[in-house]
Amino acid sequence: MSAFGDEMEKSHDFHHPYNPYAIQETFMETVYQVLEEGKIGILESPTGTGKSLSLICGALTWLRDHKAKAFEEGLNWGQNDSNEPEWIIEQARARKRREMLRQREDMEVRLAKIRAKEKAQREKYLKGDQTFKKRKLDAEKDGDDDVEEQFILEDYESDREQGNLKKGVAATGFSTATLELMDKLGMGASTANEEDDEVEDEIKVFYCSRTHSQLTQFINELRRPKFPPAIRDDVTKDTGTEDLKHLTLGSRKNLCINPSVNKLNSLTAINERCSELQQSSTAKEHKCVFLPNKENQPLVNTFRDHALASIRDIEDMGTLGKEIGICPYYASRTAIKPAEIVTLPYPLLLQKSARDALGISLKGHVVIIDEAHNLMDAISGIHGVEASLKQLKRARAQLGVYLQKFRNRLKGKNRVYIAQVVRVIDSLVGYLEGRLTQPKADGIVSEKELLAGKGVDQINLFKLIRYLSESKLARKVESYATHTEIEASKTQTSSATKKSETTSTPVLHQISSLLSALTNPSKEGRLFFTKLPPDNISLSYLLLDPSTSFSEIVSECRSVILAGGTMSPFAPYFTTLFPSLPPSQITTLSCGHVIPSSNLLAWTLSRGPSNQEFNFTFSNRTNTTMIDELGRALLNICTIVPDGVVVFFPSYTYLTTILARWGLSPSPSQPSILSRLESKKSLFKESKEASSETVLQEYAQAIDAGKGGLLLSVVGGKMSEGINFSDALGRCVLIVGLPYPNIASASIQAKMEYIESSTKERLGKEGMAKVEVERKAKEEAREWYENACMRAVNQSIGRAIRHKADYAAVVMVDGRFSGERVKGKLPGWIREGLVEGAGEKKFGELMGGLGAFFRGKKTG
Repeated sequence: MSAFGDEMEKSHDFHHPYNPYAIQETFMETVYQVLEEGKIGILESPTGTGKSLSLICGALTWLRDHKAKAFEEGLNWGQNDSNEPEWIIEQARARKRREMLRQREDMEVRLAKIRAKEKAQREKYLKGDQTFKKRKLDAEKDGDDDVEEQFILEDYESDREQGNLKKGVAATGFSTATLELMDKLGMGASTANEEDDEVEDEIKVFYCSRTHSQLTQFINELRRPKFPPAIRDDVTKDTGTEDLKHLTLGSRKNLCINPSVNKLNSLTAINERCSELQQSSTAKEHKCVFLPNKENQPLVNTFRDHALASIRDIEDMGTLGKEIGICPYYASRTAIKPAEIVTLPYPLLLQKSARDALGISLKGHVVIIDEAHNLMDAISGIHGVEASLKQLKRARAQLGVYLQKFRNRLKGKNRVYIAQVVRVIDSLVGYLEGRLTQPKADGIVSEKELLAGKGVDQINLFKLIRYLSESKLARKVESYATHTEIEASKTQTSSATKKSETTSTPVLHQISSLLSALTNPSKEGRLFFTKLPPDNISLSYLLLDPSTSFSEIVSECRSVILAGGTMSPFAPYFTTLFPSLPPSQITTLSCGHVIPSSNLLAWTLSRGPSNQEFNFTFSNRTNTTMIDELGRALLNICTIVPDGVVVFFPSYTYLTTILARWGLSPSPSQPSILSRLESKKSLFKESKEASSETVLQEYAQAIDAGKGGLLLSVVGGKMSEGINFSDALGRCVLIVGLPYPNIASASIQAKMEYIESSTKERLGKEGMAKVEVERKAKEEAREWYENACMRAVNQSIGRAIRHKADYAAVVMVDGRFSGERVKGKLPGWIREGLVEGAGEKKFGELMGGLGAFFRGKKTG
């Protein structure tokens, strides 16, 4: 492992649109070197330090340089060994350069014309001339002439499956497993552009973030810098700039332009309906008119060129598809190969089936994953699945209603497989009902007990999973249930209550995913039950080893960069995502903040005003003396700190406990701590149920009105990630206690056991002594547990100080924060701002420090 410091030689012009800070220079140089050397990078740069722009400038400067170098090497290929005279070699090089320049110029001229046309249209629109034509959408009719027909299953014969799948493999080149997953996701390949293979798959950057909202912010930054072309004319040297060829990808839910499909209420329903409209059994007049095919190939090419001509976000792509009259979900695939940078959300990159469906090859390309602090959780979430007892019972009831209506119209294998689905659901329900009456809150599920229902052990799970994915049973049953509820609502007001139980994904799909999980290697994941008070219980699958699914990305790519505002501590990424890579292949960087050191006061607080020790361990959290001391400490802090104070507690449950205690009055004549706090600042609290936007808006309004605000929040809650407490909104952030995960929970126990066993397996192969292996394995598990806690803490701390001129105090309330092991897991910029020996100082010294800090800001 290596880290680049500020002393790194600044050897490149990164074409940054502004005058970059020193840490931005360091960050860009690190990105460049990681990509140049084909390594893994884990890079941390606090929010407000221009991380996105630094990623863009570092990566795309490298990309253009790399393409220029490859171009020159291509010109020289085979020339060094030639016995021809130098002038002939030079002529050959010049001719080859002209040919390659002409190819590049053809595309650039084409894109320039499109840009000019779009600019002229925008100018006309701004002048009030809206007469330019828009292609009218001519979608298929809903086809609701016979309402019930849409809910009937097509005849299903499992014997034909192998033949169909083999045909699919031959036609698409995808493996059988991939085709099954694609069908399950409704991502079957449309009629592809047969000329697509002729387009060179240029080396590119795949940039990935969690949401389209975050991608849109990144795309806005992408418009700022201007880069020189990779291929330059030898005579003119071409000192100008060349626009980036960018493409953003999304799901059908984001991009479908067929009104009869995009009106459906779930991603699953949209995927399945789209897939149905492409099947050969669908009548021609009902097929999707926007689907790319040989006849409308010119429209696909037009879409490709327009998509690459301008930097567009996901909404722009949908609008473009409507204007041209071609499906943007499928047509965008033709722009992947010629693109230089492709932006896409986590699921489309991290799932192999999604990459295959979109025709994405990562081989030799660069992957940048932003907001990567939650990457491991995201991988587990994508491959995880959950279904509650109430959902299962609802699915069983829906199947019953469906069978009652259509039993006589179901033939052959449909009857057989639906009967199997019923038996499986009954078995799952029976298992969960049995656990609901037991005292344990959660536990690991035995697969044998789970499927112990009558006759379930005789069911071929692989065939049943295939049936569920191919038959569209889930959507047919869910759609019919919704239809009957809507009909009933016309006469019964109570049906609205029933409808509220509907989930966005049909439960039968979740059951299929659960069954798929049962077929996974047992060491990769576990099934759990978890009670959901007051009277519900859920069954879930948790992926324990994210490296299995991530390793293919790592092995295919030239380079992978994980970036985030709070990546510390780094250790989990080494052990969990890159366990087989040598440390020399991984570069880490933890940047400081752009603020001057005088704009941060970081303090570990061990004792309160009356010298009561703060130790918020799980067993000591109910200590009322300590809770009261925390209230008094907060009262003092709110007296000194202006504007907004944000306090993060370990959990919603503990926040409720704290508020209940603070709401008690010591005597009739004495006000409660809570009412005293409310007299200092307007008080707000986060809850699981209430909208975070509403609470934030009211909190900001109170601060703007000069009342000040105190926001009580939760680590890992809605306010701890993605919320910007800049300037007056967050002049002080307090972290109360260390939010360690519940070590008694079955999922945490299983994860720690997995880490221990995999560590023993790895170290055992290295010939280490058994006693030492045992010690190291337990240490690895403990390290993971601590790191899970500190990642959450660091995310909460990162909510404050969001730009160069911002300032705030960060107070960590718990004696354990003073320990070197915990302090070592804090972000570098917080460690640098920690007051030396703060954990040993008295509470009064914190008050003096805060007073001086904020007085200095007023006079400054």
